[in-house]
Order: sequence, then C-alpha cells, then structure tokens
Amino acid sequence: MALWAGRFKKEINADVNAFNSSISFDARMYKHDIMGSQAHAKMLAKQGIISRQDLDEILQGLNDILQEIEEGKLLFDPEAEDIHMFIEAELTKRYPVSGKKLHTARSRNDQVALDLRLYTRDEMNDIKNMLIELMKVMIEKAKDHTHTIMCGYTHLQRAQPITFAHHLMAYVEMFYRDYTRLEDCLKRMNVSPLGSGALATTTYPIDRMFVAQELGMDDIMYNSLDGVSDRDYAIELANDLAMIMMHLSRLSEEIILWCSWEFKYIELDDAYATGSSIMPQKKNPDIAELVRGKSARVINHVSTLLTMMKGLPLAYNKDMQEDKETLFDSIDQVKMCLPVFTDMIKTMKVNVERMKECAAKGFINATDCADYLVKKGRAFREAYKTTGQLVAYCIDHDEVLETLPLNVYQSFDEVFDEDIYQAISLLTCIENRKVEGGPAPVTCQKAIERMVKKLEALK
Repeated sequence: MALWAGRFKKEINADVNAFNSSISFDARMYKHDIMGSQAHAKMLAKQGIISRQDLDEILQGLNDILQEIEEGKLLFDPEAEDIHMFIEAELTKRYPVSGKKLHTARSRNDQVALDLRLYTRDEMNDIKNMLIELMKVMIEKAKDHTHTIMCGYTHLQRAQPITFAHHLMAYVEMFYRDYTRLEDCLKRMNVSPLGSGALATTTYPIDRMFVAQELGMDDIMYNSLDGVSDRDYAIELANDLAMIMMHLSRLSEEIILWCSWEFKYIELDDAYATGSSIMPQKKNPDIAELVRGKSARVINHVSTLLTMMKGLPLAYNKDMQEDKETLFDSIDQVKMCLPVFTDMIKTMKVNVERMKECAAKGFINATDCADYLVKKGRAFREAYKTTGQLVAYCIDHDEVLETLPLNVYQSFDEVFDEDIYQAISLLTCIENRKVEGGPAPVTCQKAIERMVKKLEALK
C-alpha cells in the first residue's frame, strides 16, 4: 500500500500507478535523497523532535540502504511511485518505529526540490571538469599551430589569413564562457528549499540553515511557495547545457568540412571515424555528426522546460515531474559528448601544407593590399576600389596577388613599389595583426598563456 493511502478507500489503478510513477528515471537520485534525509534527520534530533536513538537507527538504515544499492544487493522496486517513497518504505521495513519519523516536518514537495538541486550540483561539477579537459586539449593543439596559416572565413568564403591556433582558441573562449555560466548557475542552484514543506513550511521548530550547511549549500530559500515550485535553476542549467552543445555543434560542423576531400585541412584518427558498408574509400566523421545531431535534442529540452512551467500556478503541480527526464537527458548527452569529442580533437592530424596552399589561393591578403595603399596616402575607399579591380584582373588572367608583375600593379596605381610583395605575403599579413585578440603568433601565444592561467585558477 502506498505511504499516502490513508485518505483513499481503493487501491490505485495499476495503469494509473505506472503512469504516475517516476522511479524509472528518478532512481538515479538515490544518493542525494539519502544525503538529504540524513541531514534532515540530524536536524530533527538536534531540535529535539526525534530522539538520539531514532537518529542512530535512521542513519544506520539509510547507510545500509545506500551500500546495498551500490553493491547491487538492493534493487529498485518498479512498483514504487518514486525513489523517495522507495527509500522511505525500505527504511520503515528495517526500523518500523524510527523509520516512520523521518518524514516529520517534511513534504515530498520540498524533498524532491532538494534532491534535484543536490543531484544537478554534482552533475554540473562533472561537466565543468570535462570542459576543463576539453579546453586543455585544445590549448595544447593550439600551441603546436601558432604559425600554421589558414583561411579565416565569413559566409564560408575565404576572407582573411589567420592561424589554426587562433581558430582553435576562439572555441576555447566559448567553452570558457560555458564554464563560467555553469559557475553562475550554481549560485542560484545551491540553496536549500528543505523546510518549505508542501508549500507553507511547518509548525515544528526546525532549523533550516543547519540542514543547508550540512549539505554544503550556501543559503536557504526564503519563500516556501517559491521553494517547492521553483525550477528556474533547472531551466538555466538546461540552457547552459544547450549552449555547450551549440558550441560543440559549430565546431563539429567545421570538423566535418575540414576532413572532407574538398578541404582536407585535417584527418581524424581511425578510432574516431567510421567506414561505409558499400563504399570502401569512405572515412566518415560520425562522432562530429552525432554531436551535431544531439545538439538539436538538448536545445529542444530548454523549450520543453519553459513550456512546461509557463502555465503553472503556485505552488507544486504534478506537471513538474516532467522536469527530470528532460534535464537528465540534457546532462547525459553533454556528459556523453564531451569526453569522446575531447579525444577526437586530441588525436586528429592537421594538414599544415594544405591549409597554407588554400590560403595562398583565396586572395585573403586583399585587405592588406588596400591597407598598403592607405599607408601610401590613398583614402581607404579609393584603395578598396583599386584592390577590387586588381583581384578581378587576377581572376581573369589566372593570377594571384603575390605573383602579379609590378608593372601591372602600377598600371592601377603608380604608388605601388617592390615592397608590395612583402606587404601582402601571408606571413606578413599574420604577423602584422598584433592587436590584442588578433591572430599574430606573438598575440596568440599571449592568449594561450592567459587562458592557461585562467584554467589553473579554476582548480
């Protein structure tokens, strides 16, 4: 019989019980439910609401249940309504008197709200560590390629010369922002709702701050209605996870392009690619494609949570049970993608010569040609037009700016001189972009060193 069955004269319909049950997905919070219950029991004893003997039995029972679950000796009952009721029922089997006292001054509403915060806090810490590892791998790869020239693109058209290190470090900046977003979310997540009761606290003289401190939480929630009905932190976390996946997806798209025959900028390690069942020449970037695909799923979960919450009156409503599968899946997908993605980046080979070859053929030094004219006294718009005419001439005559004869240059503007070739060499174009945040090797090296210090400060 259900623990809440006193009000009811009939057993719940089997189909309704299965429909109502959440243990199939919330069982993963067993550690956090036990952790929260232990802190609650200690507070009840401290306040004289239960005896010391009751506390000892409750703590012993919960510790035994935890150990047996982790050793596989105690299996979750699929007939249980949720993990909270399962653990409480199991405790009362072992300690019938004291076990029934555990729920004093507590509702499942604030119990569930606490467990989810504790669970997501731990999962968030795992994800933060995975982000750090990914950033470290990308930084190490960037260190090897501060002088590797490649095309920078806009509209997927060759635009200006950059280095591969500069490109990689752009993603490191994104992932660092993702890390800080998780840190910021933690400030709103790591507060205790326990003591809010069903919605209006309790008449027992509880010490809410004691429980919060026992659980390593920063504070309590100061409105009981908000305490049991708030899922802002879950939506915020889902959004942060969606941002991580969006950044992984953008990089995945570039990796997919880069390892195509049309680009050939990189080659993925055989361990992180697959073949075709019919085309023996194929080497498919399946890992990157799966990450790109899974990003849509995680992004959609944010909308699901927002839509689920938008019409709910205060306080708790059963709709809110739907927060878990959605949020858990977002967590699972990010934790699945980050490690394999990190290893894929670590093992990929960079085709330095191919990148340089493509950079040499895309007129990506045209801006530098215009800047050369400006330094010779021409207005930028005039220089821009002249350079555009030069590019058009090169295309018509199958030339590039680097090999165009000086007399042709001078037919467009007499200020051109021999120093034009030095000014538009790709190496010069890169090295002259020393502005903070630019691709010059010296600037990029500083960016790498700065980020390394940031990551060291996170430890």
